[in-house]
Amino acid sequence: MYAQRQCIRGIRRIAASTHFGRTALMAGQKKKAAPAEAGPEAGSDTASDAGGEPRVSLWERLENPSPAPRTVLTPARIAEVAVGIADAEGIDAVTMRRLATELGVAPMAAYRYVSGKDDLLELMVDRVYGELPAPETGAGWRATLRTLATNTRDIVLRHPWLVLLPSARAAISLTPNRLAVVEWGMAALAELDLPPDELMVAVDTVGAFVQGRTASEVATRRLMEVRGAADGHALRTQLAPEMTYLMKTGRYPTFHAYLGAARRKDDPRWQFETALDCILDGLATRLGI
Repeated sequence: MYAQRQCIRGIRRIAASTHFGRTALMAGQKKKAAPAEAGPEAGSDTASDAGGEPRVSLWERLENPSPAPRTVLTPARIAEVAVGIADAEGIDAVTMRRLATELGVAPMAAYRYVSGKDDLLELMVDRVYGELPAPETGAGWRATLRTLATNTRDIVLRHPWLVLLPSARAAISLTPNRLAVVEWGMAALAELDLPPDELMVAVDTVGAFVQGRTASEVATRRLMEVRGAADGHALRTQLAPEMTYLMKTGRYPTFHAYLGAARRKDDPRWQFETALDCILDGLATRLGI
């Protein structure tokens, strides 16, 4: 027995001294499990890598993903599911945990693509701006800006959470599809030889109008839903005590006259497009285009 054990030890020493022997012996050893990676802090607008390194753009990371043994998720799938939650239940219902549940994956799985809530919101914004069709080539600056504005209103009304984003970064960040809209508008004006600052002001003025007007329209719709008002007339009836008191003060005669004479109070599309045309007329006059 003793001789047998000595023989086996000798064989092991010889095997360990060769490349293939070392490989065979190492293959039999149990590897230590790597410690679990901690999840990033959600909702950080100023996140940076460990050691103070600058934050890498979401879009750069998505275009150059790290290798994975198998792909369970994609950015498009994550965005699609998150948008569906927000459309059905509101933006507050979108959390990383809820997203993982809907995707049928582990809570940490989505972090391979998004570092937290801000990244997720940007991905959602980019997803819905991707619904905007490119304007017709050669249509002219006015027709292009008008089409972009009315189409943007349509997507905001389909996805009202766009004007209710809880993240300042996601609210203004130029995602690829959102930046494409800006590019289309600027390209339509570029042929007019405007100074760069005035060109951007023209595009931004239309964008600011769309943002403000659609936010007001979304707020009105939410109030109607909360109060169970079927239309604008029903909402005004519910708010009649406040309005009646204010009109009786006599301090608002012009507004009082408007209430009695206006026929388009419940036509938000007409109101939007008429105001948009006023803005475009103003840009044409101010910029001489």
